[in-house]
Amino acid sequence: MEFTVSKADLVRELSLSQGVVEKKTTIPILSNVLLEAAGDRLTLTATDLELGIRCSCPARVKKEGSGTVPARKLLDYVRLLPEGDVNMKFLENHWASITCGRSRTRIAGMSRESFPELPQMPEPLAQIPVRILSSMIARTSFAISMEESRFTLNGALLLMRPEGMTMVATDGHRLAFVQAAGGENASLEQTFRALVPKKAMGELVKLAEGADADAKAILAGDDNHLYFQLGERLLITRKLTGNFPDYERVLPKDHSIVATLQKDEIRAAIERVAQFADERSRAIRVQFTKGEVRIFSSSVEMGESEESVPGEYSGPDLEIGFNAQYLLDFLRAIPQDHVAFELKDQKSAGELRPAGENITDQYRYVVMPMRI
Repeated sequence: MEFTVSKADLVRELSLSQGVVEKKTTIPILSNVLLEAAGDRLTLTATDLELGIRCSCPARVKKEGSGTVPARKLLDYVRLLPEGDVNMKFLENHWASITCGRSRTRIAGMSRESFPELPQMPEPLAQIPVRILSSMIARTSFAISMEESRFTLNGALLLMRPEGMTMVATDGHRLAFVQAAGGENASLEQTFRALVPKKAMGELVKLAEGADADAKAILAGDDNHLYFQLGERLLITRKLTGNFPDYERVLPKDHSIVATLQKDEIRAAIERVAQFADERSRAIRVQFTKGEVRIFSSSVEMGESEESVPGEYSGPDLEIGFNAQYLLDFLRAIPQDHVAFELKDQKSAGELRPAGENITDQYRYVVMPMRI
């Protein structure tokens, strides 16, 4: 195999594969990227057996073929080359010879035969605007559980319906729910549901960053895998198995108390007060009184802090404990200027929503209270 490719194109596509390539693996081939030259394109494939990515870029192919080389080493080296064209030629011993300007390098590769085959993408189910998909991931992924033992919570639930899509994530202490219209899902005859792993969601956001503003992602799925195609790039992820919790039971049905606050003011106040919260529990006390909200924290080792912010609130005085980090995750994820705290009492879950105008979809964030 021999081909010539632009350095900029090669670096861009190699960079996208880095999040998928296994850094520490007992299977050496999984540290490699598969390069395939055919026609007028170079295709790059990487996988860790759970997640796979295939992307391509234009190339001048002198001799068609395929080979694998260490993904990280190739990217680190090509990045340092001068701008221009890079020529790669694979030798009989699976090594790759790289020529660029006056640079001559050979990288030890491995046989293409030992590289895992990725499954073929089935018939598309729907088209999702990339901007909407990326936004939904940004507003739910932080609520995914980090505990590996709770594997059904190590991803987000994706629901596709003819009228739109829903994404839900929870770690048992909080729940993020986003529902958006849009997408060409009319061909769906029934609801399609799947558990998307957190790692795959992170890679989808990276792919979305490089896509056009009005681009659409093509979604497909089979018994074991999900497929997201964005232009010339395809992300394949193994579905999580198991039953996701019944999130509709968690979403509060009614709230008797609502406080509307300026987002930047309450976020800054919580960030400062949280500096003096217990490092393990991150617990703060939030006191709702007429016309303002007060925030308190204290720890024996650090000291104590108190702040108040003005807000629209006319209910009874109420004090409730929250994990400061849980509140900040939500406040950092919304673009709106105001946020609504919806409460029932100090023992019930609190709900946060964006408030004001320019709200195009439904975003609900439920947080369990803490005893302090």
